[in-house]
Amino acid sequence: MSRTIEIVDRGRGRQLSTNRITVQDLVPYFQRGESYEEIQRWIPILTHEEIAVVDRYYREHQRELDEEDRCIRARTEERVRQQRLEFPEPEGTPEERLARLKQRHEERNGARTSG
Repeated sequence: MSRTIEIVDRGRGRQLSTNRITVQDLVPYFQRGESYEEIQRWIPILTHEEIAVVDRYYREHQRELDEEDRCIRARTEERVRQQRLEFPEPEGTPEERLARLKQRHEERNGARTSG
């Protein structure tokens, strides 16, 4: 039984009719010039035919999709920046941070057993 592979919009943006992979999921691969085999290595549920459909759609709408990708990346960078402001990286090396956590854990356990 042959399935028709199309680009559809089910409310999450343009995606394949055969699964939940969106066009934007594949844009970075096309921008880097990755082969279909490389894309399948990272997203093994995709068939060669599905990648070809998205590739064709990308080539027909490249300017719009590249701009959409740029906006997505900018939003993501801003979210990461805000997150880092709200939750700054703890000071010290990973080993020092682990030692502080262990010490706090021991102090809390000691307070529980004596209290």
